Formats: sequence, structure tokens, C-alpha cells
Amino acid sequence: MPVYRDEAVVLRTHKLGEADRIVTMLSRQHGKIRAVAKGVRRTASRFGSRLEPFMVADVQLYEGRSLDVVTQAESIGAYGALIADDYASYTAANAMVEAADRLTDAEASLQQYLLLVGGLRSLSRREHGAGLTLDSYLLRALSLAGWAPSFQDCSRCGTPGPHTAVVVQLGGVVCENCAPQGAPRVDSDTIALLGALLSGDWETVEASSEQTRSRANGVVAAYTQWHLERGLRSLQHVQHEPKPHHDQKASG
Repeated sequence: MPVYRDEAVVLRTHKLGEADRIVTMLSRQHGKIRAVAKGVRRTASRFGSRLEPFMVADVQLYEGRSLDVVTQAESIGAYGALIADDYASYTAANAMVEAADRLTDAEASLQQYLLLVGGLRSLSRREHGAGLTLDSYLLRALSLAGWAPSFQDCSRCGTPGPHTAVVVQLGGVVCENCAPQGAPRVDSDTIALLGALLSGDWETVEASSEQTRSRANGVVAAYTQWHLERGLRSLQHVQHEPKPHHDQKASG
């Protein structure tokens, strides 16, 4: 299979030589691909702008010995400029593609591909707050990778919820019998928001207060850091923008 085509979203790029770039992409059918895009750093490049981070393209590649070579790229989703135009969206998108890079490999994962493309499209359209979009994406991406959290029944023994103790190392909420001494407690509104972020219940998400969003974000960040063993570097730059809301309490 010396030449093949696929849809792919660009995760990151690295300079190579004077005019080339190494492009890391998550594809629809071939998993993660690292390929050389020749001449894309020249002003006259035919497809350089289509191979920037957060862009979705129909690419044709030539199978190389160590790295494949991009020979064509047609834009499918031009999300890069729209995302880069808003700092909160840009930092959230960086964290999303870093997570996707860490959670995927050369084996195809259509669900991970579709989830990332959907998240970047949502960011580019400002459908929801950038921080909320990111938190929802991270919970779903971790679930697809086999680390689905429980925010209802006890994640350790299955005792029906609701429960208030959250232990990320045990997979979410735990009952009184399973909760270690001193386990952090989370209020019911935060538990409800975490469940809504995981399931995509945006009506519940949008109705949440800033204080609740801040607490939920702390749980998502801790859960992500635990399962990825080392935290996402991009998370420290994420800006969780406040949105006008009936509850104007300061974040806790």
C-alpha cells in the first residue's frame, strides 16, 4: 500500500530542514500518522495552511520507510484560524490535541477521531464555554480509552448512588464503605455537572454556576492527570472564561 488516502485532524507539527514539516495527525482509518509535508513552510506552498494544528483534511500519503509523505491535502474542516482567534478556545484546543496524542496510537480509533473533530468544531463555533467543552472532551476521551469514570454508582463495588466522595484513583464516586479516610467530598451539583459533561447533557451543563464549574474542572483535571500518569502540559495554560450567569458567586 505505497499510496493511501484518509481523513485526518492535525495534532501538532515540527519544523524539518529549511522548508518541510513533520505533521502528526489522528486519522479516521489509520490511527495516528507521522508524515513529512515537503515544502509547506514556503510562501508558495499549495497546502501548508491545510496542515496546521486543529485543521481537518482529506490527505493523500505515500508510505515511506520511517515517515510517510503527504502528497495532497484538501481542507474538510478549517477550524484553526477560528480557534486561534480566541485565547480560551486556543488553549482548550491545545489541551485536547495533546490528550488525543497521548491516548491514541497507530491502531485506528474511529470514535476518538470523531470525538476530537466534534470537539474542535464546537470550539470553532463557540457553541459552549471553551473550558466546558474541554472538560467534556477529556471525560469522554478517557472513557473511550477504557477509563470511564462513574459519577452515580460506587466505582469500586457498584452500590447505587448518589455518593459524595470522589476518589479519582478509584474511578469516580465511591460509597461510604469504599471511601478511604479523608476522601474529598463533592456537593451534589458538582456530581450532577460531571455526569452531564460525560453524557453530553448540555442543558444541565449550561445551567450550572461558575462555582460548580470550577469544582468540576478540578475533578476532571485530577482524573486526567491520574490516568495519563503525567499531566497535560497544556492544561496549565487553559483559561476557563467566566460566562454571564444568574449565580455570580466567585469560584471556589
